[in-house]
Amino acid sequence: MKLGIIGTGKIVHEALFAMEEIAEIERTAIFARPHSREKALGLASKYGIAEVYTDYEELLLKSGVDCVYIGLVNSAHYSYAKQALLAGVHVILEKPFVSLVSEAEELAQIAREKGVFCLEAITTLHSDIFEKMKDILPKLGRMRMAQCNYSQYSSRYKKYLAGEVEPAFNPELSGGALYDINLYNTYLTVGLLGEPKDAHYFPNLGFNGVDTSGTAVYSYDGVTAVCTGAKDSDSPSFCIFQGEDGWMRLIGKPNVIEGVDYEYADDDKPPVPNAAGGMSRAMVTGKYVSEGIRHRMTQEFVDFARIIDEKDSASAEYYLQKSLEVMRTLE
Repeated sequence: MKLGIIGTGKIVHEALFAMEEIAEIERTAIFARPHSREKALGLASKYGIAEVYTDYEELLLKSGVDCVYIGLVNSAHYSYAKQALLAGVHVILEKPFVSLVSEAEELAQIAREKGVFCLEAITTLHSDIFEKMKDILPKLGRMRMAQCNYSQYSSRYKKYLAGEVEPAFNPELSGGALYDINLYNTYLTVGLLGEPKDAHYFPNLGFNGVDTSGTAVYSYDGVTAVCTGAKDSDSPSFCIFQGEDGWMRLIGKPNVIEGVDYEYADDDKPPVPNAAGGMSRAMVTGKYVSEGIRHRMTQEFVDFARIIDEKDSASAEYYLQKSLEVMRTLE
């Protein structure tokens, strides 16, 4: 995969580090607006990127890239992705996918018409832990509840309280807790349970109307999922899915899943005595921990390179459908 890097911000630094040792990715070019050209030159030197562009159209038409990774402010995702797709170039969009469902649907249509892929860089779905959770889920019986909390005090929050609004806290740029941090809870829930029948959001709003934290409630048939995300406060992060026959709990934060522990009923064994003097179901307990990786974003780029190089349209469509489901849920 010949990849063009779009942007020079913090997430681009992380992405370049994450993909540095992936032999299947050739970092061909990087784009920055003219005032950020020096930053792009620095990244090009550090990571062996051959060409630096300050004209996006020129990069798409002349650099030879077959894919671009767009790591720009949230509100710019749609326009930059659309331009690349129309040029017949695959797109990897940093999360959140876009700002509106209508934008997501248009990008999906263009990608299918042009025969290229439009993928979202969301670490949750590219984790062996997530695959393990999908395997465990049926063993939990009929699902009843899901509870997720991803809260992380933002390094930008003190500036925000002082009146300095950076993009992460600017609602006009699609900032806020739901699209930034609660997105991971939503992806985990939708990825495991599917698109909810109904969704409600209860935000804590800052002085400019942005949601600095909030709780989303997603309703399914017989299941309620409660997802809390905060950029204005801290909490131990957890995600628990519980069914009539057992439960599983994510270990770590949903953007850096470390493992999963679980317990479910073993119907082949007789009940066992409990400390209360009664009898309880025999249970199977277990824990699965992921092997160490270079960076939380490494596996997704391994997957993207394979999908694009092998022209794996089935996998690309699966991930695109998940992005559309999550966008509908968020909106």
